[in-house]
Amino acid sequence: MSTVLEVEHLTKEFQRDDVATVALRDFSLSIEEGTLVTILGRSGCGKSTMLNLLSGLSKPTSGRVLHRGSPHSGPTPDIGYLTQTDTLMPWRSVQRNVEMPMEIAGTGKAEREAKARELIATVGLADFADSYPRELSGGMRRRASLARMLANGAETILMDEPFGALDAQLRSELQRELARLWSATGHTIVFVTHDIEEALLLGDRVVVLGPLGTVLLDQEIDLDRPRDPDEAKVDPRFVELHATLASALKKGARP
Repeated sequence: MSTVLEVEHLTKEFQRDDVATVALRDFSLSIEEGTLVTILGRSGCGKSTMLNLLSGLSKPTSGRVLHRGSPHSGPTPDIGYLTQTDTLMPWRSVQRNVEMPMEIAGTGKAEREAKARELIATVGLADFADSYPRELSGGMRRRASLARMLANGAETILMDEPFGALDAQLRSELQRELARLWSATGHTIVFVTHDIEEALLLGDRVVVLGPLGTVLLDQEIDLDRPRDPDEAKVDPRFVELHATLASALKKGARP
């Protein structure tokens, strides 16, 4: 299995006046092609900073990011990034929102319309293609955002707690939907969360981060797929892994 993203000794400092704040220090990580890796950590441990560096939106103070073996220093259509907040254009329908990346890339009208319809159906919004963001639920907007990101043609997807603001039932539905899409497409996904159950239900590998991006644990998840939340939570192996991840998080919280 080939390495898609390689992070080598990343450090990121934010300078304000004469004061430097360190967000990540000497952080290293490898992401293999076709894997769904969940990054688990408490608020303030550098998870979002890490994703900004992986996406190319931010540059490291030191260290480097490699994408398929080459230095990666800026945004690329090959890497999609789904942030915590909605970025759908409110004046565009779902169809037109999903078409937008292809429109910018110069794709012909007929081709981009057909591709957008296909992606909208893939995320379960075929009946809402002509709806506007204000007419959609939070979960539907998340689905539409995912379809638009896939319209870029990205094979590697970064996700920053995309379901964090949703209620428990809707979050569970979208977790299932994401796992299904990943299984069907073979994309590489890096999914950031602070929720242990979410990390276990989605990931085939969980990386637990402590302060400043310290890797506290890098755990393979040997649970069968598909993973039904109600069934998984009573699986002895799930319970064992949950305790292992919780222990690592507690260790990272100690002064």
